[in-house]
Amino acid sequence: MPVEFKRNVAFFRGQVGVDEAEVLLGWLQQHPAAQADLAACSHLHPANLQVMMAAALRVKAWPADPVLRQWLQGALTTQANEKR
Repeated sequence: MPVEFKRNVAFFRGQVGVDEAEVLLGWLQQHPAAQADLAACSHLHPANLQVMMAAALRVKAWPADPVLRQWLQGALTTQANEKR
């Protein structure tokens, strides 16, 4: 499964496609203090990014891939994520 939910952390692994966006949205609505661990993420469909942006999701760990990391940091950087 590309997204695994444990307590208040969503772990993104490998290629996260469009099908996960609706599940992610529902989970985030139930977990407003959630965080994302993107360390093992290699691809994130923009639908998931939109959900994450709308929820102002805090990022616990950024992707290892420098291009993906830069793209996501540019879109998701908020005061909560600036120093990560």
